Amino acid sequence: MKKKALITGISGQDGSYLAKLLISKNYIVYGGDRRTASGSLWRLEELNIREKINIIDFELSEDSNITNVIRVSKFDEIYNLAAQSFVGSSYQTPLMTTDVNGLGVARILEAIRNYSPNTKLYQASTSEMYGNTVSTKQDENAKFHPTSPYAISKLYAHWMINLYREAYDLYACAGILFNHESPLRGEEFVTKKIVRELTKIKFKKKGCLSLGNIYTKRDWGFAGDYVDAMWQMLQQQKPHDFVIASGRTHSIKEFVNVTARYLGFSLIWKGKGLNEYAVEQKSGKKVVQIDKKFFRPTDVNLLKGNYSKASKILKWKPSTSFKSLIQMMCDYEISKFK
Repeated sequence: MKKKALITGISGQDGSYLAKLLISKNYIVYGGDRRTASGSLWRLEELNIREKINIIDFELSEDSNITNVIRVSKFDEIYNLAAQSFVGSSYQTPLMTTDVNGLGVARILEAIRNYSPNTKLYQASTSEMYGNTVSTKQDENAKFHPTSPYAISKLYAHWMINLYREAYDLYACAGILFNHESPLRGEEFVTKKIVRELTKIKFKKKGCLSLGNIYTKRDWGFAGDYVDAMWQMLQQQKPHDFVIASGRTHSIKEFVNVTARYLGFSLIWKGKGLNEYAVEQKSGKKVVQIDKKFFRPTDVNLLKGNYSKASKILKWKPSTSFKSLIQMMCDYEISKFK
C-alpha cells in the first residue's frame, strides 16, 4: 500500500526537491500551500512533477484548517517545511513570523496528538537557532543563542517538537539544517542574489552587485542532498533530531569570488569596511560594492555544522561540493539568459 505524505511549503525550494524524492519512492504526495501565497508552483513545473502533486489549502495560522486536514487525511508522514523563512524580513514582521513559525507547529502537533497519533512529523529547524553561540562544535548538543525573530520562532517550534515527543510519545523529529541552496533558491536569499546579479552583469544587464556584511561565514550545501536526510529521519525506529550540514564553512566574500571566477570575472578587492569594493581586473569596472542598508540589526558571524550523528545513524553525507553547488546555480541562471 502506498504511503501518503503531506509536505507543507510545497512551493518552496525544499518542498519541491522533497516532493520529487517521495514520488520516486512511490508515495502519494499532498502539497500544502497557502491560499494567499504570492509564489506560484513554478519549481514543481521546473522539476516536471506538478501534475503528480495533490495541492491542498494549508494555512499555519489557521487552527481549524490544520485540524480538519490532518483529522480527515491521517497522513503517514508530514514534512513541515512551511515558514516565514527569510531572516531579514523577520525584523519587520516579528509577530507574523512567530505565529507562523512557532505557533503553527504547535497547531500541527495538537492536531496530530488529538486526531492522527500514528502520523510521523518532520519539522524543519534551522542552524540560525545557534546564533552567536559559544559552541564551536555545532551538533545536536550545542547551546542555542538565537539572534533574530526568525531564529527565536524556530527555536520555540524545535522545543515543542521535543516536548510532544517526550510527553505524548509522538513520532516527531527535527532536522537542524544548515544553509542549503540550489538553482531553485528564492531571490530574497543572498546566494541567489549573488549568482543572479553577477550573471546579469556578465550579460551586461546590470551595473553592480550591492551586498551587506561579506565576512559572515556559513556552512553551505545542496538542497537536493538535504531532503534525502529529511526522509531518512522518518524511516528510523525511533525519532531523533539531527544536524544536517556540510561540515565546512565559507564567507559570503568567498561565495562571491568563486561565483565570479566561474562566470569569467577576475576580481580585485579594494578599500575597507563600508568602502570596500571589487573591480574587474581587465576593465577596471566596479562589480561589487558594500551597502549599509543590507546589514542586519544583529548578525551571526559563524555557522559550521557537525553531522556525525546523521552520518552514523542515517548513513548520510553530503555529495555536492561548495564549488559544484555554485556552478550548478550559475549554469541555471546562464541557461535562463540563453
